[in-house]
Amino acid sequence: MNEKLAAFERLLNIMDDLREQCPWDKEQTLESLRYLTIEETYELSDAILEKDMDGIKKELGDLMLHLVFYSKIGSETGHFDIKDVLESISEKLIRRHPHIYGDVKVNGAEDVKNNWEKIKMNEKGRKSVLEGVPNSMPAIVKAYRMQEKVKGVGFDWKNTADVWQKVEEEISELKAEVEKGDHEKMEKEFGDLLFSLINYARFIGVNPEDALEKTNKKFADRFRYIEEQAQKSGKQLSEMTLDEMDGFWNEAKKNE
Repeated sequence: MNEKLAAFERLLNIMDDLREQCPWDKEQTLESLRYLTIEETYELSDAILEKDMDGIKKELGDLMLHLVFYSKIGSETGHFDIKDVLESISEKLIRRHPHIYGDVKVNGAEDVKNNWEKIKMNEKGRKSVLEGVPNSMPAIVKAYRMQEKVKGVGFDWKNTADVWQKVEEEISELKAEVEKGDHEKMEKEFGDLLFSLINYARFIGVNPEDALEKTNKKFADRFRYIEEQAQKSGKQLSEMTLDEMDGFWNEAKKNE
């Protein structure tokens, strides 16, 4: 424990030095760091999906730096410091785990999640369960979180079969609008279909954002293989037939 505290104290001291002596660090504000923090979060996400443990360690360090940086700026303005930040999260964790720090009984992880949402609602005085979902969150992640939150108060499908039936219903409705050619209604039905598929993913224990990103990576890897083979044959992609590209695609698929 002493080594961990010493390592954290070292980072805090370095942050003090940077803020006092480095021209770039001295200029930073909460707002200027925001987009960089978002970038670092995505880099951590990439490392996790790639199961790159060394990369995860490094990206966590980058994020830790940002948390310390924000806390340093907060201390300079007199709004909060690192102690306030740490005490705040510690107090929150104790409040929202009454089955650990109180006398509440739970029967598994789902009960814990449901209790968390109920306690959160009471703490923040929210009028809607959905108020805690950031507007700027990517649409797939937002849909997933909205579905999780309403489930916490009992608004959910009873079984997986019913969810899949809803997916099939949305497919039919989309097809009908495509045949009619009404673009606005096609967009609406396509959105409904995506929302239903995300719901189904949740029911079968698949994170849709992770699943789609893995498919993106797989697609990119296969297409790069096509590009490599085209280059080896001395052709431009635009000079290749679709059958030739499909052939290389299938080769890439077999090599996975």
